[in-house]
Formats: sequence, structure tokens, C-alpha cells
Amino acid sequence: MVRIYTRKGDDGTTGLLYGGRVGKESPVIGLNGAVDEAQAALGLARAEAVRGGELDLILVDLERDLWVLMAEVATAPDNRHKLAPGTSLVTAEMVDGLESLIDRMGERFEMPTEFVVPGQDRRSALLDMARTVVRRAERSSLNMPKGSQIGAYLNRLSDLCWVLARWQEGEYRATRRK
Repeated sequence: MVRIYTRKGDDGTTGLLYGGRVGKESPVIGLNGAVDEAQAALGLARAEAVRGGELDLILVDLERDLWVLMAEVATAPDNRHKLAPGTSLVTAEMVDGLESLIDRMGERFEMPTEFVVPGQDRRSALLDMARTVVRRAERSSLNMPKGSQIGAYLNRLSDLCWVLARWQEGEYRATRRK
């Protein structure tokens, strides 16, 4: 039987990819926790999508991308050379892919020009919640090594969540009163 617990973290530390341990209070672990929350929030939104439908497929790909991001975050600086682009290292191409998806989705409907009140329907509300969780992760990513694409990826991902939420709302949107 495989056990999920190891007891190694009982001392307040956690293991890193490719070895080493850091305190659970480390900003790196805080960032990975925030990204883990973002992945779960996307999963919650995906649970409301039609199985095998376009939204479902988009969201599962994004959830998989966040594993790549978490692998990069969980790697000590002296082991970064072991990271594989697109597998354990976020790439500029991954960021570009999000931008392309944002552009394609945005062509399907007229973008709102005012603030939108979240909660038009369950799917859009869950996507808006995921957006806020992603933004929190983005704020936690500011200490990543120079050249890392993590901040850019999270920034685009929050934009994509906003676009997906608007797409799910359809034609009617409650906006800020003038």
C-alpha cells in the first residue's frame, strides 16, 4: 500500500523537486500553495463545464500547465538547470499560447467596456473566483528568479479567466451603474 503521509514535514519543512528541504513558511512554498489553490479553483469551474466540451478541455489544459509552474517554483536555484522547458519550466511559448487563446476567445463576443458585476451564472462566477485566486498567486510570484516566465504566465492566465467568464455569461451582463 502506498501511503500519502511521510511524516517528514512534521518538523515544519517540505521537500523540493530534485532535493533539498525548506521551511513551510518559505515564500516559495507560499507561492506553490497559491498556485495549488488556483489549480483547484480552475477545477471547480471545470466541474461545471460540459464534459468533453470546449471549456472543459481549455480548463484541464490550464490545470496541467499549473503543474509545470509548480515544478519550477519547487526547484532550488542550484537545481534550475535540471528543469525541462514545458515540462517543469514555464516557457515564453506557454505565455504566447495563453495570449493566442485570449485573442481567439475575445473574437467570439463584444468585450465589455465597463466593470462587470460577477455572478451572472455559476460558471462565470467560478471563473471570476479562479481569476482572483490566480491574481493572488501572481502577487506571490514577484521573487522568482530573473528571466522566469511564471509572473507573465499567471498574469495572462488571470486575463484568460476574465475572458472565459465573460464568454460563459453570454449576451447579458450586469455592469457598473453610471
